[in-house]
Amino acid sequence: MRTLYFRQPLTYDGSQLSSLWAFRHLGVQGDSIVAFRGPCRVEREALVDLADYLAASIIYSPDMLHFLVEHFETDLEKGVLRQRLLVVITKELLEARGMRLRRRGDDLFVDNGKLSVSVATATPVSLMIHLGLNLRTEGVPVQAAGLLELGWKESEVEALAGSIMEAYAGETKGVYLARCKVRGVP
Repeated sequence: MRTLYFRQPLTYDGSQLSSLWAFRHLGVQGDSIVAFRGPCRVEREALVDLADYLAASIIYSPDMLHFLVEHFETDLEKGVLRQRLLVVITKELLEARGMRLRRRGDDLFVDNGKLSVSVATATPVSLMIHLGLNLRTEGVPVQAAGLLELGWKESEVEALAGSIMEAYAGETKGVYLARCKVRGVP
């Protein structure tokens, strides 16, 4: 699994949930997790979560740490499980730094403030996952929490991204190796 932190700001608008996006735009080929920082604005037409679409939701944050995962397989249930794994890894790493978080499904909360957005979907050739962590929350249309507003320093954002990507890649490798060490039973 390849990892990359892209240092130039990018706006996440939902178009990144397309097969081979990391390869086409960042040169990262194969199963990957890439991170970047920037605003998030997903208009209704770009929403892949039909519940959000029907509620006419707009996903917005002025500043997020984004993770985009691609696995070249198409089992959506497995993709949702991988999404939950990514969220749990993120929760564990943030809690190790003293944060008190609550997870509901694929969402993370600090008290009643929503810290994250996330979605998993399938393309014709791959599974895609997006996880965004609020850094700042001005103008967010729901009660939200942002890492920088909770005391994180600007200088810590890239290191956090690296820790999350490495932990996810390590878990993915561990799952693969666990599959390859057991014998079948009749």
